[in-house]
Amino acid sequence: MTKPSTAPIAVLPAPGGAPHRAPAPGATAVGGPWPASARSGPGGELTVGGVGIAEAADRFGTPLYLLDEAEVRARARAYRKALPHAEVLYAAKAFLCSAMADWVAEEGLGLDVCSSGELRLAAAAGFPAQRIVLHGNAKTPEELRLARRLRVGRIVIDGPAEIPRLAALVAADTPQRVLVRVVPGVAAGHHEAVRTGVGGQKFGFPIDGGDAADAVARVLAQPGLELAGLHCHLGSQITEVEPYLAAVDAVVRFFAEVRDRHGVELPELDLGGGHGIRYLPGDDEFDLAGFAGRVTARLAARCAEAGLGTPRLLVEPGRAVAGPAGVAVYRVLSVKHTADGRVFAAVDGGMSDNPRPALYGAPYTVRLVGRCSDAPPARIDVVGRHCEAGDVLVRDARLPADLRAGDLLAVPAAGAYQFSMASGYNLVGRPAVVAVHGGRARLLIRRETVEDFRAREVGR
Repeated sequence: MTKPSTAPIAVLPAPGGAPHRAPAPGATAVGGPWPASARSGPGGELTVGGVGIAEAADRFGTPLYLLDEAEVRARARAYRKALPHAEVLYAAKAFLCSAMADWVAEEGLGLDVCSSGELRLAAAAGFPAQRIVLHGNAKTPEELRLARRLRVGRIVIDGPAEIPRLAALVAADTPQRVLVRVVPGVAAGHHEAVRTGVGGQKFGFPIDGGDAADAVARVLAQPGLELAGLHCHLGSQITEVEPYLAAVDAVVRFFAEVRDRHGVELPELDLGGGHGIRYLPGDDEFDLAGFAGRVTARLAARCAEAGLGTPRLLVEPGRAVAGPAGVAVYRVLSVKHTADGRVFAAVDGGMSDNPRPALYGAPYTVRLVGRCSDAPPARIDVVGRHCEAGDVLVRDARLPADLRAGDLLAVPAAGAYQFSMASGYNLVGRPAVVAVHGGRARLLIRRETVEDFRAREVGR
């Protein structure tokens, strides 16, 4: 882990006092999975948000996570524009800090949280409680009490025990709005571990078999619970619209069953998130415009066929907002050539700051930054520093054959489910997170240190 420098990043004063960085002559857009602001310049430099990645690494140390504020805001605005009549909630589990809470709130999004930690951070950041939805398949009594005390807008009922537990906390004159999470029997998602729209897993109430119907009946019987609608989440890293259309069909049929059985038309449908992004240059990306047009049309058509009013749509993008805004930066510690022709470049991070490759076999692309190389490309495995053979960040990366210790590597699409899933394995502290915007870099989350680990010890 390199020592952070205290040298400031040069910023030019812009008209009106707003900082900006003049684009380097000959700088070109990078495209693909990189933030829209990413520019390739002379000398092998790469800038994001007008800030040089090599400069940021020198100033803040590595491993380092850069987060492009403009990219986050632009993606939040794109959801509001595509779905003007829907409620868009940012899924905090992708990545949350106070600045992120501020950005999405200012862009008109709500917040989907799934723990007391996320809820407390949002509250401390001043996020409006009525725009918060509390999620989670195993909410503790303390989390439910906190949500009630803060007056969150909705709580998603995910298991049978939550119904009496939550009902005991509310009175009929101050009801709590809830959504019942149903499982529509639709398989979607990039890996079996994140496919949550089918039965046989821990989330929600399956529609088939009657569990969802029983949950709805039990909620309606509680005077302190106001059933606002149904919730449905299919999985993660979904790039097709068709699974959402199939989910709409299944859930609208259930809406009609609820009306026929209880005489109640539910006013909301939360279709969750899981919208996929590009991790590799050739990857498909979620078609937001297609989703907005086709899903809203399908929902209206199916409700009309069933004689139902069209419920208000809610969606919960997380990765699709934060993922493309992040860039992870590592410094090469060693390059090893093996007898069988393999090449391993070991960096100063790894599975402690990005467990996704080890958990899901998640693919990434990687780029040398900070210097030019005329060497031919070689196949190199970029590996982490941890005591696990599976600690591989990028397999068969195409990098210059003269890659050496001290080089900087940058990995795009790093804004979601990396820092938020980071661990303290080998007591390697979690990286710093730096926001970049308009040529200025500012520290959002400082690097975790050994002193932080030691401060938690209370005995020996």
